[in-house]
Amino acid sequence: MSTIALSPITAAVVVLLTLLGAAVALLGRLGHARAIVVACLRAVVQLGAVALIIVWAVQRPLAVAAFVLVMYGVASLTAGRRITSGRAVWWAAVPIAAGTLPVLVLLVATGTVPLKGITLIPVAGILLGGCLTATALAGRRAVEELLHRRGEVEAALALGLPERDAALEICRPAAAQALVPALDQTSTVGLVTLPGAFVGMLLGGASPIQAGVVQLVVLVALLAAEAVAVLVTIELATRGRFPARR
Repeated sequence: MSTIALSPITAAVVVLLTLLGAAVALLGRLGHARAIVVACLRAVVQLGAVALIIVWAVQRPLAVAAFVLVMYGVASLTAGRRITSGRAVWWAAVPIAAGTLPVLVLLVATGTVPLKGITLIPVAGILLGGCLTATALAGRRAVEELLHRRGEVEAALALGLPERDAALEICRPAAAQALVPALDQTSTVGLVTLPGAFVGMLLGGASPIQAGVVQLVVLVALLAAEAVAVLVTIELATRGRFPARR
């Protein structure tokens, strides 16, 4: 067998792993035991629903566009809620779009990614997911730095720096650390990790060379998209678009 089958044994393993994660969080007092169970249950429901939707949508261009837009909306809302509250959460849509859209257009325009629903949906999802994480991490770090180091910002203002530049000097180094996970993943691929696209293609019957090419494109595209997302997030934070939570 070259793939993971849907079977009672697979279901039992998923349940056991869910309970293991929750038990470790509970016994170790990590505070996320219930969240782990809820997250796993949501994953089961959401992946099941998404699988059915994709089967229906891949042959319908408008459905593909709608599906990608829904993913974009959820990514923007999720990232925004990690950073701030109220209507300001929707500012997270800007860096996510700024990172995802140009990269996706380049991939499609050059023919690197075929203009087909079966490829557009997963590639767009990977880019959106990466930009979601990068935006959320960069935004949170920037907001925290600007909040806790307000005195340093005011000192820079007193020295004559414009408000944006003063805020940028304080929050940029910390917020830029949001790129570290993507950098680590890209620089250690094949040595430490075998990411999802590579493993998925192998399980689907592709050759190791084909899987490697696809994974390389995905990783480089993801790193470029996240770099843009982090840059735009920092810029928005310095301009006060992400106020601290109330």
